[in-house]
Amino acid sequence: MRKILIVDDDALFLEKLKEKIESLYPLLDVQTCTDPFAALVPLKEQQVDLLLVDLEMPGLDGTKIFNYAIQAGLDKNRIVILSGRDSDYLHERFPMGTCLAVLNKYEAKQKAVLDMIFSSMQRKAAGG
Repeated sequence: MRKILIVDDDALFLEKLKEKIESLYPLLDVQTCTDPFAALVPLKEQQVDLLLVDLEMPGLDGTKIFNYAIQAGLDKNRIVILSGRDSDYLHERFPMGTCLAVLNKYEAKQKAVLDMIFSSMQRKAAGG
């Protein structure tokens, strides 16, 4: 089973995204954290195949979690940065190649990118 960790202080967004992933991609194990500090343990213990992290959170923002994950050994190509900001802003902060993707979490076209990522993980989890 492939493990996804989603860190976002928006509990409703997390709940909806988790429900969607679990219903469409049953071979993926989804963990969520509204408290960014709670994400540090699974990252440190390298129990994550994909990290989705909100850029703007109080206390510990997505950039700090991104840096922590990289230092803990998570491949940058297994990290997706989510934000309500526009793509130009996101690409300035995280230029192409910095991570797997930077996505506006509210734009339909951007959600399609997440679906492609989840679908690929589902196929790999099924052995294909």
